[in-house]
Amino acid sequence: MDKRIQSRSNFASDLINELKKVTWPSRGETIRLTIIVIAISLIIGLYIGIIDILLAKALSLITK
Repeated sequence: MDKRIQSRSNFASDLINELKKVTWPSRGETIRLTIIVIAISLIIGLYIGIIDILLAKALSLITK
């Protein structure tokens, strides 16, 4: 049991040490990249939505 507690303690301290080495993005960079992700998601969603509408209309024309 003591070994388990010690390994968890080592894991936690190793995790904290690794997180200190990470180069975190700046606030501006995070905002810019978030806006890019949202814009690309909207564009792809719009594209898929248009294709869905066109295929639904084509299918309704074929089945009439």
